[in-house]
Amino acid sequence: MEFIIETTGLTKKYGSLVAVDKLDLKVEANTIHGFLGPNGAGKTTTIKVLVGLLKPDGGSVSVLGQEIGWDKPDVRSRIGYMPELPKLPKHLKGRELLDIYGRMQGMTAEERGIQIPKLLDMVDLRERENDLIGEYSKGMQQRLGLAQALIGEPKLVILDEPSLGLDPGGMVEVREIMKEMAKEGVTIFLSSHLLHEVQQVCTHVTIINKGVVVTSGTLKQVSAKARGPLTVEAEVDKLSKAVIEKVKELPYVTSVIEEGKRLSVEVETRDDIRSEVSQAITAGGGIVISMNLKGESLEDIFMDLLAKHKRTKEVTK
Repeated sequence: MEFIIETTGLTKKYGSLVAVDKLDLKVEANTIHGFLGPNGAGKTTTIKVLVGLLKPDGGSVSVLGQEIGWDKPDVRSRIGYMPELPKLPKHLKGRELLDIYGRMQGMTAEERGIQIPKLLDMVDLRERENDLIGEYSKGMQQRLGLAQALIGEPKLVILDEPSLGLDPGGMVEVREIMKEMAKEGVTIFLSSHLLHEVQQVCTHVTIINKGVVVTSGTLKQVSAKARGPLTVEAEVDKLSKAVIEKVKELPYVTSVIEEGKRLSVEVETRDDIRSEVSQAITAGGGIVISMNLKGESLEDIFMDLLAKHKRTKEVTK
């Protein structure tokens, strides 16, 4: 298994404040890895260490198979990076900005002439490439920031809150761009507080709190570590005792609560069993109008694991 990012005992302090506390982090190649945590958890500090903007106070940091350091600009040049709320020069045109970044990467004029149009097409800015950045909307500036992070065809792209401040349409656009980047073989390390967005785009997740890892793994692995049961909530037409009895017959159902046309079905598995519940409702003569699974969202899991981590810290004090 190839790790694009690997830290061991990574520590970063600001005076007496420990922002990152012996952090062990592994990011597999060819994944979209979400990096989550509450405000002040140490996400941005970790990212700044990974891209060489901050020097760690302890531990080791390996990126793209090499230990990163201030004396290794060749490693840092192979990392694409978009900071939180990138401040792009408004007096430049979109294409001009990408051309400047291409020159900084050491790309030839021919290489820039090939890659820049492709990036502008990817972020849907080809028709606005000669407009001033100051005339771009926030969403367009975020998309241009993603394009500059891809200059030089990096194998790793690190994004700090790429959807911050965007409207729902802009979030969808950024999400689709990230998926397109992943198809091109780019590993994406994504820090975000928008858990719904992360759940829709990421394959792996690491949750940190107060500078330490709470949990890490695939979305399914992280979900399995969450406490508490799942609840299937269904709106049912022709709800009857026969429907309820059929649902209760399912082996993993622990309780069924009826409220009007709604059923709340608590189960003792963390697998998505909506199809089985739907089939039981149909077998009892009911008709499913709508159905959702409560307790399986990344937000539910995030809050549950943070609460568990807090309790553990309090016990060990």
